[in-house]
Amino acid sequence: MTPTPMPLDEIDLSAIDFWERPADEIDGAFLTLRREDPRRFFDEMPVEPPMIQGRGYYSLTRHADVVEASRHPERFCSGQGTNIPDMPPAFNEFFGSMINLDDPRHARMRRIVSRGFTPRQLGQLQGDVEGIAREVVDGIIEKGECDFVTEVAATLPLRIILDLMGIPRSEEKFVFDRTNIILGLADEEYVPDQTVTGIMTAVLTAGQELAGLVSELGTARQKEPTDDMVSALVNAEVDGEHLTPDELGSFFILLVVAGNETTRNAIAHGTIALAQHPDQRQIWLDDLDGVTPTAVEEVVRWATPVQHFRRTVTEDGVRLGEQEFSAGDKVVLWYRSANRDEAVFDDPYRFDVRRTPNDHVGFGGPGPHFCLGAHLARREVGVMMRELITRIPDLEPGEPDILRSSFIHGVKHLPVTFTPGPRSA
Repeated sequence: MTPTPMPLDEIDLSAIDFWERPADEIDGAFLTLRREDPRRFFDEMPVEPPMIQGRGYYSLTRHADVVEASRHPERFCSGQGTNIPDMPPAFNEFFGSMINLDDPRHARMRRIVSRGFTPRQLGQLQGDVEGIAREVVDGIIEKGECDFVTEVAATLPLRIILDLMGIPRSEEKFVFDRTNIILGLADEEYVPDQTVTGIMTAVLTAGQELAGLVSELGTARQKEPTDDMVSALVNAEVDGEHLTPDELGSFFILLVVAGNETTRNAIAHGTIALAQHPDQRQIWLDDLDGVTPTAVEEVVRWATPVQHFRRTVTEDGVRLGEQEFSAGDKVVLWYRSANRDEAVFDDPYRFDVRRTPNDHVGFGGPGPHFCLGAHLARREVGVMMRELITRIPDLEPGEPDILRSSFIHGVKHLPVTFTPGPRSA
């Protein structure tokens, strides 16, 4: 159902309280922006060091603008930061890895890390994803109830990443807790001290601990390589260059944060959507092989796990529509809004597992920063959703606990009930 448009003067995308509104109100705000002021300027909230007070940003809310900016990194760059606030360069690279780089450094980094995402590496994961999905469902199916996020949606991608990297599963909770801190920095559940000092200390500590975990493993794999991604990364050579230890740590943070959080939230939002649209669930169940490819794309569009990234204009005179930008202007690409754009999607507020075409930007827009792990994420979402549809037919979600964030469209907790069933043979 189309949301009620929000009055333009009530919309403040910079206010964290705005993101605690119900989903239909947020979608109603973006509906208004697309119709009335699709490149609206917003002031930034006051910040304290080490963040730098910005002068504000333009919000790109139409699909066409998001795609255009994504396709032209020479005019809309990532190297000055992809979060709305300005951060020190070292902070950007530590937590953003290659998503906060421009060419030629971005191309170099992507070429090296692509060695860990070769067809052979991903092919080996095909059976692993199915096996881990069965294992995860086996862990809850006899109980009849669980916290779907912490016990199912988050467990699958995190376990796959750890296995892929060659990290022991005994580190699963350690990694899970620290990724929650990094992406949940505005949420008191994950960072109780909401002062700037408290937030920065918590985030930096979590990042350093994750980097330290993979750094030790990388040193060991240089001496004795095995068949895992860490071995592939530390021993990969492109034009005579290897990943430095700092780059390996930074990439690991990106991988576990992006690979865990985004897939887990797609699965959580997809599960809620199927419960709210039982007809779509039945359509999927009736033709699993035929519908899964389009259903996965619709789940990603519907969820839009990453709600935005920022770009910075590189030169004067850059235009989008009637808006002219100057060098240094910030633009924010609102993927959540683009994925509901009526100009691109027929009946965009309808969840349709057979939707085609489906030119969503749930993995980012086209261009060099399109999600490197999109293929793996699609596989994880498809396998897990099929496992749930076939083995837990009456899964009933309760009220979701939504993450307090403008960046991640996150579900922290989701109580579910269902008829207990048997473990797999």
